Amino acid sequence: MSDTAPYTVAALYRFASFDDPQGIAADLRTLCASLDTRGTLIVAGEGINGTVAGSADAIATLIDHLRQLPGCADLDVKYATAHIAPFARMKVKVKPEIVTLGVGDLDPAHRAGTHLDPVDWNALIADPDTVVIDTRNAYEVAVGTFDRAIDPGTRAFRDFPGWFDAFAADLKAQGRSPKIAMFCTGGIRCEKSTALVKARGFDDVYHLKGGILRYLEEMPESESRWQGDCYVFDERVAVGHGLKVGDYSTCRACGLPYPNDTAHACAADSSGVWPHRG
Repeated sequence: MSDTAPYTVAALYRFASFDDPQGIAADLRTLCASLDTRGTLIVAGEGINGTVAGSADAIATLIDHLRQLPGCADLDVKYATAHIAPFARMKVKVKPEIVTLGVGDLDPAHRAGTHLDPVDWNALIADPDTVVIDTRNAYEVAVGTFDRAIDPGTRAFRDFPGWFDAFAADLKAQGRSPKIAMFCTGGIRCEKSTALVKARGFDDVYHLKGGILRYLEEMPESESRWQGDCYVFDERVAVGHGLKVGDYSTCRACGLPYPNDTAHACAADSSGVWPHRG
């Protein structure tokens, strides 16, 4: 049997200005049906976001099409492979935002923080004066995070502005305006969250280019400051260095991840934190 994985998985996003997101979505539905791709694409006036799987040729054709959209020549794409189809069907949705933060006056395309590659990121977060913030939700942080990172304890990304405003008030009360380093899974949430932080009056704001996934792909494990695995929103559940699939499952009752070597007793509560304990 061949070891070649039959599925190419593309995680992508781009903040751009789309005048006709409905028309773009309609064209994408037709194209994706012809290519037999599976996954989800979200289109909004602010750009596009999604993860799609299919044959290598199909994904290449789709990405080429997306790069022709207005402002999308530099579309951010991270690739992986899978032996089993990670998605059951194809969905193309039109929404108000490509990632929901609920703060409408931001301009991530032009006002996000400064991108850092993995090497520069390591140097920044090693500085004890740098505030390191994990912009993901609590159940994601429980799977893995960076050394010294603050966990906001959010259940959804839309909860982040409220948490940050309270955190910023504490910083200002202490007379602090530190360097702030922020990260997320693939980079998209950081584009918005760093734009939010800059809009709140902080100037030295940075985020990890390509997110955790690119860091795990490029950074040698021996030099890594990452601890644990990274939760991903597909059938892989979690990945580690080299994007190797981790040993996690997803609870069918509450939808949260749990390690396979842990006795699974789901509390199915409403905390949104880590209910899977032996």
